[in-house]
Amino acid sequence: MKTITLADLAAMEKLARVQFASSLPGVKPVCLVGTRDAAGRTNLAPFSSVVHLGSKPALLGMITRPDTVERHTLSNIIETGVYTLNHLHRGILEAAHQCAARYPREQSEFDATGLTAHEEDSFVFVAESRLRMGMKLVDILPIEANNTRLIIGAVQCVQVPAASVSEDGSIDLPGLGIIASTALDTYFEAVEVARLPYAKA
Repeated sequence: MKTITLADLAAMEKLARVQFASSLPGVKPVCLVGTRDAAGRTNLAPFSSVVHLGSKPALLGMITRPDTVERHTLSNIIETGVYTLNHLHRGILEAAHQCAARYPREQSEFDATGLTAHEEDSFVFVAESRLRMGMKLVDILPIEANNTRLIIGAVQCVQVPAASVSEDGSIDLPGLGIIASTALDTYFEAVEVARLPYAKA
């Protein structure tokens, strides 16, 4: 085993350090976050920091990067109070990855990548996504240690093929071809290894 110290991390080239540090949690879900601003301009950005925070109410959190540059997703969520989470599959992976590029505010990532906006109520979903959620902003918590923010949202609706939801409530993520990610550029498909009984002492 190799020990990588804080000094080693500090000495890494910036991109290598980002790749290394973002690989440490292992594979994570990756979603396209769909928003629009108060003027109606749409935006899409990939987030690989989405985490379950609770089930009653159903809350999900995600981390936004420091405000060293203009953050269209964050500002749109603050302006409108709503956003969507849209899971990826192989068919939209390359387009979704391209959404990470820094487009100007007036350029919609939907138009730039060929993805289709599905607008319903106040939400803008990715039509090609097989598992998508409409979210309402609950809170934004600053993380002073690195100047990031935890965006907390409440699930308002979920759009998923009916056959993909079992009677016990579980969602067939492998059957939907859901993609996970690590680092900045590496993607994985979900594969079920086992389903174990509820653990009791």
